[in-house]
Amino acid sequence: MTTRIIIKAPAPTRRTLLAGGVALAAAPLLRPASALAQPAAKITELRLDYATYSPVSLLLKDKGWLEEELKADGIGVRWVQSLGSNKALEFLNAGSLDFGSTASAAALLGRIGGNPIRSVYVYSKPEWTALVVPADSPAKTIADLKGKRIAVTRGTDPHIFLVRALAGAGLTQDDVKLVLLQHPDGKQALLRGDVDAWAGLDPLMAAAEIENGARLLYRNPAFNSWGALNVRDAFAAENPGVVQKVLAAYEKARTFAQGHPDALAASLTAQTKLADAVVARQLQRTDLSQGHLKPAQADSVVASGLAMQQVGLIEAGVDVRKAAAELVDSRFAVG
Repeated sequence: MTTRIIIKAPAPTRRTLLAGGVALAAAPLLRPASALAQPAAKITELRLDYATYSPVSLLLKDKGWLEEELKADGIGVRWVQSLGSNKALEFLNAGSLDFGSTASAAALLGRIGGNPIRSVYVYSKPEWTALVVPADSPAKTIADLKGKRIAVTRGTDPHIFLVRALAGAGLTQDDVKLVLLQHPDGKQALLRGDVDAWAGLDPLMAAAEIENGARLLYRNPAFNSWGALNVRDAFAAENPGVVQKVLAAYEKARTFAQGHPDALAASLTAQTKLADAVVARQLQRTDLSQGHLKPAQADSVVASGLAMQQVGLIEAGVDVRKAAAELVDSRFAVG
């Protein structure tokens, strides 16, 4: 069965307005710059995620730097694992996370779909997804996947990558059979032979390559979006000082990771239990040279959105540039 997914702009209901949706996107955070330095506003616990596709988050969790920073404010830290952008977005939308790690393109889809979030930091520029086939697959090009079963996690960068890759070969989602699975299950389906291809995600993709001989049928770094740290609108409006402290801790971890790659690899290995060669392969494809949101990252979000709109993943009537401007917020940058 083929699944077709189109993201539409939500109708502005009373519920979405009160939740801080698109119609109120600009208003809640327009505070004086001095407000960013204020301590937390009546919170005792900060909830943020960690993910294997965001190695910096693992290092930050292991080092305990955020806990140290927030201790004086009487704020504890609760870490929640996200298995993919779709799960992080679900947690953010439900209010069970204050900060969540996603691909920037997936965050844009979430924002357009009514998820009241803002992207406030870039944790990596990865090549974390590609189209993966078994070692003995007869497929040589994307066109060879026509009519085939492809495992994919809906609403994630691998899903967006797949749609764009198919479009480049003159195909659409209707020309293949999507099998909707979470990333780990997609990998296992590929290895069992239940699907013909998988829109992979590191480090699972790297493991499939090194441990199982899987082959990357199609790579395109330009179709991989930035790794974005997102915050709920309401949380940012009420706790701007805490947002700034979280970003400062992330920046400390990112900078440390650049100078201590072995420590970064150790955190990833400890979390995933994967072989050193697998972790090394993922980190080879992970660029940590930039952290704060800059025009280049904002432009990339727009480019991803326009590409998704071209292939029908976002409805034609959605103003992608406006949605991207509402999503990307660089005012909390530190350093």
